Amino acid sequence: MSTDWNIQAAANTCAACNKTFTDGEPLFSRLQFSAEGYARRDYCAVCWNDPARSGATGVWRGVFRAPPPPAEEPLKKETAESLLRHLMETEDAHHGNAIFILAVMLERRRILAERDVQTRADGVKIRVYEHKQTGETFFIPDPELKLAELQHVQEEVVTLLGGTPKKMEEKAATEKHGQNTDNTVEAR
Repeated sequence: MSTDWNIQAAANTCAACNKTFTDGEPLFSRLQFSAEGYARRDYCAVCWNDPARSGATGVWRGVFRAPPPPAEEPLKKETAESLLRHLMETEDAHHGNAIFILAVMLERRRILAERDVQTRADGVKIRVYEHKQTGETFFIPDPELKLAELQHVQEEVVTLLGGTPKKMEEKAATEKHGQNTDNTVEAR
């Protein structure tokens, strides 16, 4: 597969009858793996009972959310979600661990919901997340991080988000404390 990461938005129309979904309408998603990769198909409630859904590697029920009108931001602020999207677009395998941690962060914030876990032929687990507001599907390879690796990856994510890693904050606090040593004697 040329790219491990992929985002697929919910379709605007039913894959079977081409009926346009309305905001808040229930929809049913079918995930199928082929030689080209994962393909998502969305169906209305009427067409979901169609036998065309057989052979799916994953299925789930969701709600169609019409995309919000684009809003202008006077100052672009990097968020976990925007960073995740940016890193996935760059297709840089070096950021695989950070992409996974960002997806988990967004799952804990209830922005993403894990819908399925697939295991490719090469043994790599692919976690399938759905964005709760937009209905987009995110395919995130699970790097199966070890506990000892988490601190380094968390610091990488903090740095990418524009923050200061904890080790640097602790070092700065120690240096500041050392410079402000007070030589007063406590009264008894």
